[in-house]
Amino acid sequence: MSDLILQTKNLGKIYEMGEIKIPALKDINLDLKAGSFVALEGPSGSGKSTLLNICGLLDKQTTGELFFNDSNITDLTAKQITQIRRDKIGFIFQGFNLVPVMSVYDNVEYPLFLNNVSNKKRRLQTIDILKKVGVAEYAKHLPDKISGGQKQRVAIARALIKKPPLIIADEPTANLDTKTATDIIDLMHQMAAEYKTTFIIATHDKRMSQRCDKIIKLEDGALK
Repeated sequence: MSDLILQTKNLGKIYEMGEIKIPALKDINLDLKAGSFVALEGPSGSGKSTLLNICGLLDKQTTGELFFNDSNITDLTAKQITQIRRDKIGFIFQGFNLVPVMSVYDNVEYPLFLNNVSNKKRRLQTIDILKKVGVAEYAKHLPDKISGGQKQRVAIARALIKKPPLIIADEPTANLDTKTATDIIDLMHQMAAEYKTTFIIATHDKRMSQRCDKIIKLEDGALK
């Protein structure tokens, strides 16, 4: 087995609007190693979100092949794809995407609940990850009662709670001030090292990309 967590071969994506075909990605070839910290850069409309969605198994490519943990998952069923996404991939969003009526604790625990983890195990894992990301004292708070930086820490905890091999992050520092953004970048690095998790991070933030092992640049749907 190789040490690749994700690989794309001649991957392409075309959106169809009636008879009009709009190419979003063209011949994308990527090799992402397990445990790597990767920045995805490019102007608006370059295809970053499309590539993130395909890598996160939220969307399907039109052409080419996608490999996950050395397995070709291009032709798997929707049910099989959903299971890989649920069990093996975490997501961190620019807008946090926390459930507003659920406490910090419940937001982080929820992925384990969906995976039918026992009550005792859920509690132990949730408390542990909340401590590691530094928000255990806010466990009973609702998201609107904590700061943006604290919300992003909660989002990181939720993404990591399953210990997935891959995390997809979309502009995770875009709404944060410099000090908070730096803290979040440090935390993501620490968590990547501890959990041996690969991070793919779409970002315009040079503070983030400068700390990444690899920078992937997209322009007009193609690698630069």
